[in-house]
Amino acid sequence: MHRFLLSLIFLFISNSFTRAQEVYQHISNTNIYDFLDELAGKKLIIINSAVKPYSRIMIAQKLQEASLSKDELNDRQQKELEFYLRDFNKELTADKKFDKRADLFYYKDTLFSMTLNPVLGITDYSAGGKNFYHRWNGAEIFGYIGKNVGYYASLRDNRESLAITTDSLLTMETGGNYKTDEKGGGDYSEMRGGLTYSWKWGSFGVVKDHFTWGNNYHGSNIFSARQPSFAHIRLNIHPVKWLDFNYIHGWLVSDVVDSVASYSYGAGTRVVYHQKFLAANFFTITPCKNLNVSIGNSVVYSDIGIQPGYLIPFFFFKSVDHQLNGAIANGIGQNSQMFMDISTRQIKNLHVYMSAFIDEIALSRALSDTGQTNFISLKLGFRASPSALPNVTFTLEATRTNPIVYKHFISTTTFESNGYNLGSYLRDNAGEIYASVGWKPIRGLHLEVAYLSAMAGYNYPYIGNSKAVQGLPFITAI
Repeated sequence: MHRFLLSLIFLFISNSFTRAQEVYQHISNTNIYDFLDELAGKKLIIINSAVKPYSRIMIAQKLQEASLSKDELNDRQQKELEFYLRDFNKELTADKKFDKRADLFYYKDTLFSMTLNPVLGITDYSAGGKNFYHRWNGAEIFGYIGKNVGYYASLRDNRESLAITTDSLLTMETGGNYKTDEKGGGDYSEMRGGLTYSWKWGSFGVVKDHFTWGNNYHGSNIFSARQPSFAHIRLNIHPVKWLDFNYIHGWLVSDVVDSVASYSYGAGTRVVYHQKFLAANFFTITPCKNLNVSIGNSVVYSDIGIQPGYLIPFFFFKSVDHQLNGAIANGIGQNSQMFMDISTRQIKNLHVYMSAFIDEIALSRALSDTGQTNFISLKLGFRASPSALPNVTFTLEATRTNPIVYKHFISTTTFESNGYNLGSYLRDNAGEIYASVGWKPIRGLHLEVAYLSAMAGYNYPYIGNSKAVQGLPFITAI
């Protein structure tokens, strides 16, 4: 009865004082995302973990919801909850009277709020008898105006003594637009942020940021955020409890020179790239509690300007492409994809998930004598946190990506931005098995032992002849 009354109070407060502003918590802050995953596994909160980043207000509300069942958390989890509320209570309280984390600058009144903090970090690596590092520094700011507007910005200068995140390397590290030096190192700058407008059941934003679609604990095979951030408009609609809809329209970087638009100036040439765009949507349906089924599709398009048909959020974009380019020889138009994701947390402390990326599929191919020729990527995995082993998690994840997935024969419509694949960091003709055991004995300390078997096979060329890539063997030697 005590918990029931607390829940009623929470629901009343949420409905009476709903704050609609949204500022996104970057996906690189994996600690808060892992903690929310823990809370969801214990069935204290419900989340749609197929779509990230989460907004700060959403995180704050989930933390507040979990605090109503604080007695179900162990000592370490309670301290984690208290630690995060010191930051995310900014979204929940009407004033500054709470146990707040230290900020370089924090201001809040009835109309306007602002938080400003410096950013500084370093990661040191040791591999193959060599030591190298990644250092970053900068500043970030976020805040709200009124009841509906949110803003945020993050500027980071990055230095790598060895360029380990270039587009040619198969690594999960987020890439950058490098300026390399003679010693093999590199520098790049990353500007992220956006302006959002939100209401009770949805939000719209113009942002330049990273996002991931697809459940995973070791890299998504749908949208993985491997590439440098790119500008896009973002729409989220949550009109009923059983439906969550997400849409983006992005301005990608093609790195394909437009020789007609390029021009000379003095002794040099002003290089102009072809424009390149991405439209994608993701419908998440919740048929029953703790079960999410997501389906969506996307298109990478170029050479036709911003196409209004791709600005209609809920369309099946392949059909739009057929209407726009069906009369072109061989039906060659834009580059479209489909994907789906299933996630269940119906068993307490167990998260089971599956995600599939479908680049091109035909039943006739699957049944042909040439073998598996459909361009699909499949990921299966689970994470368990047994009650008998508090603070311990077991994760197992397997991914298979067939040859030619993510590729396209038209250089301006590849599934890439700045040369980085938008999907799996291993690209096509690749697979991996990932297993880990994690232990968090105290707040702020995470120990993990992981096993990774990652394989990338021959880089098959794809020049547009569909028959030439049928029956390609999976993971042959390079």
